[in-house]
Amino acid sequence: MTKFAIIDLGSNSVRMTISQYQENGGYEVLGRFQEMVRLSAGMGKKRILQEDAINRTIQAIKNFKKEISKYDQITVRAVATAAVRQASNQKYFLDKFETALDQPLEVITGLQEAHYDYMGIIETLPIENALILDTGGASSELIMVRDKREIHGISLPVGSVNLTESYLEKDQVTAVSLFSAITALQRLFRDVSWLLEVRNFPIIAIGGSNRTLAKISRREKEIVGLPIHGYHLSSDEANQIFQQVLASNLKERGDLPGLAKARADIIVGGMLPLIKLCQYVDADQVIFSQSGLREGILFEEIQKVTGHEVLDPRVDEAADTESDEV
Repeated sequence: MTKFAIIDLGSNSVRMTISQYQENGGYEVLGRFQEMVRLSAGMGKKRILQEDAINRTIQAIKNFKKEISKYDQITVRAVATAAVRQASNQKYFLDKFETALDQPLEVITGLQEAHYDYMGIIETLPIENALILDTGGASSELIMVRDKREIHGISLPVGSVNLTESYLEKDQVTAVSLFSAITALQRLFRDVSWLLEVRNFPIIAIGGSNRTLAKISRREKEIVGLPIHGYHLSSDEANQIFQQVLASNLKERGDLPGLAKARADIIVGGMLPLIKLCQYVDADQVIFSQSGLREGILFEEIQKVTGHEVLDPRVDEAADTESDEV
């Protein structure tokens, strides 16, 4: 058995999965951990990571290090995405991170992030043709899948945190602000020429903001025991939930069953890329995934080290460690 810890430092949260895998390609998850750190908060046009956000993140990493220390002979890989990728004070942060974890932080490109999202999904969901959307705090990755193959991928510099900070109020969102955000997204999507090739494809949605749609839907329908991974919503249902969220003020959003209070101020910006993308490519179906970047890194590692395909990959309800109160 080989133990492997993967830390995914995003713009909004930092997550860690500790797994172990066998020589035949089988694996099991030993633990999942998450802390909301809002690393990209307040970066502004100069793209400077703020000291309070850095301190929150470093404390989370120290907490993760304590969990890692419980295992002997464990391999650790830590990767960072959009916030660190864009940061003008990147080196300062990387040095602080390495000191805290005794392990370097690898800054992956947007295309690498998109590829790992694809790897995590293609091994865990029965899809043939789809458009994958991973909405993070400061970027959104789009991947076109045709006949199970990764055809195109791109990372767009917009996510729940920076979309909110650039265009939207954190309390009651006005029509003018919403129109500005939608126009910005429309402009970004229009520049991705291959989106014209995915009309009517289902959208596979990754990310905490996107999964919130599924959580709210399940609470409304009083669904118990059905995992979010593979959960389906029609685009009409997704629109109805988004309208409910959009019509609510900050306090009302925080009280919505299925919506984490820690996301209430950025959830409109977090859901908006998916809602707009459904309209743009005329998708009538959204499928939610709890498998993404970390699983993609794990599956690639298993295949590289063992020479075997991943055996019986399963993603269950425990994979979503974020409760409605986080």
